[in-house]
Amino acid sequence: MILLTALRSLLFMLAFYVGTALFVTGAVIGGFFNPAYVASVATGWSRYHRFCARWLLGQKVVVDGELPHGPYLYIVKHESMFETIDLLCLFDKPAIGAKRELLDIPFWGGIARRYGLIPIERTAGASALRTLRAAAKAAVAQGRAVCLFPEGTRVPHGEAPPLKSGFAGLYSLLGLPVVPIAINSGIVSPRGKFLKRPGTITYKVGEIVPTGLDRKEAEIRVHAAINALN
Repeated sequence: MILLTALRSLLFMLAFYVGTALFVTGAVIGGFFNPAYVASVATGWSRYHRFCARWLLGQKVVVDGELPHGPYLYIVKHESMFETIDLLCLFDKPAIGAKRELLDIPFWGGIARRYGLIPIERTAGASALRTLRAAAKAAVAQGRAVCLFPEGTRVPHGEAPPLKSGFAGLYSLLGLPVVPIAINSGIVSPRGKFLKRPGTITYKVGEIVPTGLDRKEAEIRVHAAINALN
């Protein structure tokens, strides 16, 4: 069983990363002539990733609950690389918060900027929050979903660290209702592990957190909802 899992994981790694190189090349070339082409390539890349996860790893995706679309702030549990890519399958050209260092990766970083990823400086304090707010507001104005991982990094399945302080500030500044989303991807694709197991990855959509709540109350509700699958 472990041998089969290792083989499937190896096939996934080869197929996905070779495919990623082709998608990046296509985005660089196509984006030179038409910047809007980058978003289409990114969506195709995400769908290719889900295809590889489904048919090479045996990982099926299920959405538990109704996923509303509109001017919301989507707050997502972060357990694996899986959801950072797969969110492009859930939403139409979502603006996803990503740590600033990722945008410095050669070629990929330039494409990520053109696509409109939201860079997050984890150590820049108030100035980072202002930048994040401006980028989020611009995305909302374009009708794009804003998706953030409030824990700041991937955490092992079952752990529930406190939310980063930036969430409460952004909740107040943006004035958007929050859709919290739990995920259990860490069970089958744990952080930093080569072996990826077959199984079901579930997105559990929590109750919408309305605007105008006390910041602490909003934080408590969101923290409970994104950890609902623990």
